[in-house]
Amino acid sequence: MTSRLGAVKNKSKYALGERISIRSGEKHVVAKCCRYTYYECVQREKMANPGSLDFFATNPVFTHEEYLVVRESPNRSSRTADSLLARHVAAGRILRVRRGLYASVPRGTGADAREVDPFLLATKLAPDATIAYHAALQFRGKAYSVWHRFAVLTRRHLRAFNFRGNEFVSVQPPKALRGLPDLGGGIVTEQYAGGTVRITSFERTLVDVFDIPELGGGWEEIWRSLEMVEYFDLGAIVTYALKLNSALTAARVGFFLEQHREALFVEDHHLEPLRQHAPRQPRYLGRTREPGRLVKPWNLVVPERVLDRSWAEVP
Repeated sequence: MTSRLGAVKNKSKYALGERISIRSGEKHVVAKCCRYTYYECVQREKMANPGSLDFFATNPVFTHEEYLVVRESPNRSSRTADSLLARHVAAGRILRVRRGLYASVPRGTGADAREVDPFLLATKLAPDATIAYHAALQFRGKAYSVWHRFAVLTRRHLRAFNFRGNEFVSVQPPKALRGLPDLGGGIVTEQYAGGTVRITSFERTLVDVFDIPELGGGWEEIWRSLEMVEYFDLGAIVTYALKLNSALTAARVGFFLEQHREALFVEDHHLEPLRQHAPRQPRYLGRTREPGRLVKPWNLVVPERVLDRSWAEVP
């Protein structure tokens, strides 16, 4: 027995295995119902197979693949989903950010005025995309300066692009970590602004910005930003730093921790593993080979402004 939409009464009940035709939003399905009224069946079907508008309401930024997972059915092709997305873009319900990436437009907001959260956007650039380096500090409110350039850690090679004043650049994981399933650890998932973001932990971020200082904003920005963080898991810092297998990075991290012994409660057992992996020959702190003083046991030539933290002086 098949009942058409509106052809049954609200109080009618359906027997086990009885088939009724339900049109839920844009999805037309045949459902089995038991002990429920027709309208109860409709609501249950909507919950099981949310329509596009329901999906947009709960996914502020989403990919083409994510939409397909929700909208696919045995009788629906990917071309149908593409057609639906195009219709919703034309209607101003969603905004096309780039190929395969969309942002929902809240009711009462025009697509041109829609502000897309850059952190939600960054996380959707690839299946493993992770907010990292200075962007990770900025996400947590610990960046000294506000940037509009967001570094995204991912195995994929993505072309940098700009969207409404923000630049997104992909960064390959360090060579020593690319073969690891967790990319060395220190990556967490958090609920944020109605969506989900992947981001590096404070501990991994500290090591990462010393591994590639340019992505941390340079020495003053790195120092000022990290000094805003009240607590680090020092064991996690040391463990991750050694995974990179970089003598220079180990020395930079060790130097910073030693300089902040009192504030971060750093002890010798935290520093010793890093000392053992420090360069055997003197190395400059940065690539520009800025003159400075040789700091042992790290074998680092550190600029005077970094040693003295002269940027903290008030004129």
